[in-house]
Amino acid sequence: MKYSYLGRSGLKVSKLCLGTMNFGVDTEEKEAFRIMDAALDAGINFFDTANIYGWGENAGRTEEIIGRWFAQGGGRRDKTVLATKFYGDMHDKNDGPNREGGLSAYKLRRHLDASLQRLQTDHIELYQMHHVDRNVSWEELWEAFQVPVYQGKIGYVGSSNFAGRDLVKAQYEAKARHLLGLVSEQHKYSLLCRLPELEVLPAAEELGIGVIAWSPLDGGLLGGYALKPAPGSKRASNPERAEKHRAKLEAFSALCKELGESEANVALAWTLAHPAMTAPIIGPRTLEQLQNSLRAIEIELDESTLEKLDEIFPGPGGEAPRAYAW
Repeated sequence: MKYSYLGRSGLKVSKLCLGTMNFGVDTEEKEAFRIMDAALDAGINFFDTANIYGWGENAGRTEEIIGRWFAQGGGRRDKTVLATKFYGDMHDKNDGPNREGGLSAYKLRRHLDASLQRLQTDHIELYQMHHVDRNVSWEELWEAFQVPVYQGKIGYVGSSNFAGRDLVKAQYEAKARHLLGLVSEQHKYSLLCRLPELEVLPAAEELGIGVIAWSPLDGGLLGGYALKPAPGSKRASNPERAEKHRAKLEAFSALCKELGESEANVALAWTLAHPAMTAPIIGPRTLEQLQNSLRAIEIELDESTLEKLDEIFPGPGGEAPRAYAW
C-alpha cells in the first residue's frame, strides 16, 4: 500500500480509502467485517463513513456495524484512521425543527456524540461536514469545532461537497483565528465528472487541502459492467445513463483491454494521478471487489494513455479562467 499526508496535516493515510456506504444496506454485517479486516491486512488504514449511512429510518446503522467491528479488539481501532460526516436528518424527533440538514453548533455537538456512541470509540480522526450550509457562519462553525478538538473527540476537520469559494472562505476564517482549518475536501470526481478541475481541485491544492474523491467509478458506470450488467444488478435496473455514454464507455473498455487492466482500476489510477488527490474512495460490496481494487495503486498511466483518456472523456478545458475566458 502507498500512503500520503492528508492535506497539510501530519496524518498519513492510505492512497485508497475504504468507503462503507454499502454496509448494512447491500452488504450484510458478516461480509462487512471480512472486508474491513482484509482492508487492514492490505494496508488500507483510511475508512470513511457518515452518520446517515443506513439511510432513512435506518440512519446510523453503518456506524453501528463499524462500532461492533471495533469492539472485537485486536487493535482494529488503533490501526484505523476513522472519518465520518454530519449534516443530514437523523430522524431524531427530539431535534424538532433542527432535524433537517445543517451545520449548526447544535447539530455538531449532538451528532458527534451520537456518532461516537454508535462507533464505540472516544475519538474520530477526521470529522467532516457532509455538505455546505451557507445559513451558518464560519464564526459559529470554527468556535463549535474548537470545543471537541480541545476535548480530543476529533483530530481534524474536513468538508465534503464544498465549492471552491467555500474552501477559500473556510481557510480565511480559520487563519484569522490561528486555526489549522480544513485538512480535506471530499468531492465527486471521476472521468465522467471532471467539473472540479475548474475551481475545486486547484483551490484545494493551493490551500493545502487534501482531496478525497467519492464515486470515482461514477456509481459503477466506469466499472466495466455498465453495458453488460448481470441480471438483477443495480446497473441492469438503470440502463439509461449507460446508454447515454455508450460510445465513451466502449472506447474506454477497448483502451483498458489494450492496457491489460480492468476498467475500474484504470479509472481509479486516473483519479490518483491528479496532484491534488489524496485518495479515491472505494465502496466494495464484497470481499472480492475489495481485493480487485488493490491493483489500482500499482498502475502508472503514461502521458500517451492520459491523452487518450482526455480524448474519450474531455474535461472542462483546464482550470478557470482559461477554460472559459479564452
